Amino acid sequence: MADIVPAAGPGAAAITHARVLKIAIPIVLANITVPILGAVDTAVVGQMGLAAPIGAVGLGAVILSALYWVFGFLRMGTTGLTSQAHGAGRRGEVAALLTRALMVAGIAGVAVIALQVPLFHAAFLLAPASPEVEALAHDYLSIRIWSAPAIIALYGVTGWLIALERTRAVLIIQVAMNGINIGLDLWFVLGLGWGVKGVALATFLAEWGGLALALWLCRDAFAVSAWRDWPRVFDGPALRRMAQVNTDILLRSLMLQGIFVSFLFLGAGLGDVTLAANQVLMQFLHITAYALDGFAFAAEALVGQAMGRHDPARLRRAALISSQWGVVAVIGLSLSFALLGPAIIDLMARNAAVQDTARLYLPWMVAAPLFGLASYMLDGIFIGATRTRDMRNMMALSLAVYVLAASLLLPAHGNHGLWAALLISFLARALSLGLRYPALERAAHPPGSS
Repeated sequence: MADIVPAAGPGAAAITHARVLKIAIPIVLANITVPILGAVDTAVVGQMGLAAPIGAVGLGAVILSALYWVFGFLRMGTTGLTSQAHGAGRRGEVAALLTRALMVAGIAGVAVIALQVPLFHAAFLLAPASPEVEALAHDYLSIRIWSAPAIIALYGVTGWLIALERTRAVLIIQVAMNGINIGLDLWFVLGLGWGVKGVALATFLAEWGGLALALWLCRDAFAVSAWRDWPRVFDGPALRRMAQVNTDILLRSLMLQGIFVSFLFLGAGLGDVTLAANQVLMQFLHITAYALDGFAFAAEALVGQAMGRHDPARLRRAALISSQWGVVAVIGLSLSFALLGPAIIDLMARNAAVQDTARLYLPWMVAAPLFGLASYMLDGIFIGATRTRDMRNMMALSLAVYVLAASLLLPAHGNHGLWAALLISFLARALSLGLRYPALERAAHPPGSS
């Protein structure tokens, strides 16, 4: 298919393979840095020679990750709305959307800080630990919680940058934050002997530093007076649209999380070894998500811009090219898992029983990228088009399919049945969203056209 070159305007460049890769590759590289920081945090506190600090940092990080995950809607919603405004050439609205995202983040961050006591109490009830670990984890959390506004704001800024195809800036922010964090970790913990509090303080400073850098990288938005044009920023219909989009995405994400949490809980009923094996194999799904994020984000940005330009042909090309690279990625992942999976399992688990059990279910991981591709890419396409009601409704359908499949397959086939149910939920999401895709293209036509 020849490249489509529409009329001049924001985002008017032809949608090519090179353009998709330019968006996607920095995101993939940024994702690669994520587990490095956790490994360094663990290694640094591990030099103290005690088990409790390692457990405290791990527990605290998990609690905060789960808490901040709730605000992931701000990243996705901001990308969809901003890419459409950018595609439509509404420069003032692009700037106003950044302001709205930062305001939502500020309010949410302050609320998290204000509610820290009941939030921490609930977290420790759900994930109890020894008194020593809980005390150290509380020290860690009581420092890091003060960067909640920064972390949530970074969701919004990241979404805004992705919408404008500025993913190199996203990579710069991630690398800078991790670099600051690692450097301060080494200084505070190994140099000054501050222990768990040192790790928390290093992360706190890195997160605020990351936000400062992110805002500097967005400085062109602040050169447009619209970012502080308060009647525009507080425009009723725009705020209601943002609230609707973000609410739909939040509900969709909660249902998706419900599938994964229930998967782990159901796996726990199959014994400790199976539970541990499933946890190891889940890392393969995380790797798949990290690899596909770049291409899904490319779809978000380019599809959103096409929606803003009311250009269904351009939208289809954006969806096709980004998905073609997704196919390349999942074929590579499946082959890698098939060839290197046993070695990866042995690296992550030292227990022989866990290793043998994980290898038994490894074929599901070889299949998972292939089964999950369409759902990942369609999520990106629908986010860019802000067809979030469809995302919410089709996720509810997928959740129902998963519950039915698990109830039928788990008793008959054990853990094989559980993995089958999870992959069936991927297919259900892909098929249901795929059936809604024609309506998405129709919505991209210019107003008043047939």
